[in-house]
Amino acid sequence: MAIRYLHTMVRVKDLEASMAFYALLGLEETRRYENEGGRFTLVFMAPPGQPECPVELTWNWDGDEGLPSDGRHFGHLAYEVDDIYATCAHLQANGVVINRPPRDGRMAFVRSPDNISVELLQKGGAQAVAEPWASMPSVGHW
Repeated sequence: MAIRYLHTMVRVKDLEASMAFYALLGLEETRRYENEGGRFTLVFMAPPGQPECPVELTWNWDGDEGLPSDGRHFGHLAYEVDDIYATCAHLQANGVVINRPPRDGRMAFVRSPDNISVELLQKGGAQAVAEPWASMPSVGHW
């Protein structure tokens, strides 16, 4: 049996706000599909040079109210970054809450405008423990 990864889908409430968040992470729009009959837009965003690893942002033009909740659970998206501290500082400077700071120099969690958990992992080994991250408390859930 052969299998190939296609994408991860997350439903968004505000397409522009969500696209701006993922752009802060460094993702770029790779393709878009608008369906007038179904009244939805799909925007695929991926890291530069990695179009095979997209997140699909699904935006229903009329909102999601009234759609049945089927109890599906979603864990998180994960991205490897070159510098966990610089990435978190960049996100924080742009108003993103660092829910789980990179106290260990290796891992952090943030949330998208749609409350999707995003794990950030330091490429290679952990960086040396550094302030302000080492003593920064966690905020909310991730």
